[in-house]
Amino acid sequence: MKGKFNIIFNDEIPKYIQISNHIKELIENKSISEGEKLPAIRELTNFLKVNSVTVVNAYKKLKNEGYAFQKVGSGTYAKRKEGLPLFNREYSKYFKKLTEKDLEEIIDFSGETSTEVYFPIIEFKEVINKVLDRDGANALIIKEPLGYEELRKTINKCFWENKLNLDNMLIVSGAQQGIDIASKAMLNINDNVIVEKPTYGGALSVFKWRRANIFEVELESDGVNLKEFEEILKKNKIRCFYTMSCLHNPTGISYSKEKKLKLIELAEKYDFYIIEDDYLSELLYEEEKEYKPLKRLDKYDRVIYIKSFSKIFLPGIRLGYIITPTSFRESLQNSKINTDIATSSLMQRALELYIREGFWKGHIEYQKEEYKKRYYLMNKLIKEKLGNSVNYIDPKGGLSFYIELKNKNLTSKELFYKLKEKNIYITPGIIFFRFPTDGNNYFRIGFSQVNEEKIIKGIDIIREEIK
Repeated sequence: MKGKFNIIFNDEIPKYIQISNHIKELIENKSISEGEKLPAIRELTNFLKVNSVTVVNAYKKLKNEGYAFQKVGSGTYAKRKEGLPLFNREYSKYFKKLTEKDLEEIIDFSGETSTEVYFPIIEFKEVINKVLDRDGANALIIKEPLGYEELRKTINKCFWENKLNLDNMLIVSGAQQGIDIASKAMLNINDNVIVEKPTYGGALSVFKWRRANIFEVELESDGVNLKEFEEILKKNKIRCFYTMSCLHNPTGISYSKEKKLKLIELAEKYDFYIIEDDYLSELLYEEEKEYKPLKRLDKYDRVIYIKSFSKIFLPGIRLGYIITPTSFRESLQNSKINTDIATSSLMQRALELYIREGFWKGHIEYQKEEYKKRYYLMNKLIKEKLGNSVNYIDPKGGLSFYIELKNKNLTSKELFYKLKEKNIYITPGIIFFRFPTDGNNYFRIGFSQVNEEKIIKGIDIIREEIK
């Protein structure tokens, strides 16, 4: 037994609390590393000359506070409380400080929303006026905690062929809130979650704040490595799996139908749920690529489906929806009400009319054609100008490319700072990994907020910096 576990007890404080606090401090200052096995109960009992119940209670306190987790038949292991990494906070600050004038001058390859693409403001203004004329003050006053019923009916009719139970649908303020609501409804401290490696940083933050144990599974060209995935399932009781099965963020990978069907079977076999984040499925540019979400294949009612309208519609309206499994319906409803009593009534009514009157379909088709031009241009330039220096998978859709640097002596964070000095912003790969160093050689560049001129200029500068 190492001396670091030695404690001089204070008679005024229960010993199990002193043991718990001491081990917590060792974990926080990294004297005990992440995932390190803690001493066996009998071993620590003998070393500290205390009752075994004292050590049992100390370990129980550590687990309850999220500083330890247990593997059945193996023992208790240390877990460090994970906050937002320093660079992630710094990265966010840069964009918070940017003014409208700054955005005109920089080349923003980091963006994921449609600010540069034409938004049909005239049609949307007409829709809002129609809603106000039709509903009057009710458009602003009426609150429906689960979401405007007519919007839920229209989503069901236009996107799901009226196959959904409306009680299983909630309107939320975008995908990020959807992930938060789902995790609050499902996860307790030390519950086990599987995520793709890499994955959306916002989801990682939610799971870390819930103090869940996060397992990462490598992505292949058609989805997660199922062999690695099932090995985790065999050894751990998994509560949920978070995935973006179409145009995954950040990689752009889309799952094969075979892998989706296998995931549904595994969810039933090992009794876990799937949180499916439908990121950008409308923006597939290859006609032969058919999109069918996991939810449509969900014969066991295991999928919590989350869809945001913000990325491809109007970021400012912050609307999306969740489709819940019946078994979690009440929990998710309560989580939604506790998080956000009601989402904007006016925007919900406007969106409902916009979809119902056919504007939505026309808008998406227009955006798709506009983005497709930028996609083909950026794809061509990456191949021609960066090809010898990088690897990447062609996503055949979406708003960005995920790139691996061949030069392992240059990290994506270093590249970010170099480019920032030249008014070019990229997203370093470290944002998308639980352990930031795993993303050192990756970065993402998007084209949603840059015109063709800026794409050409930006790629030329990136080429010079990564030579």
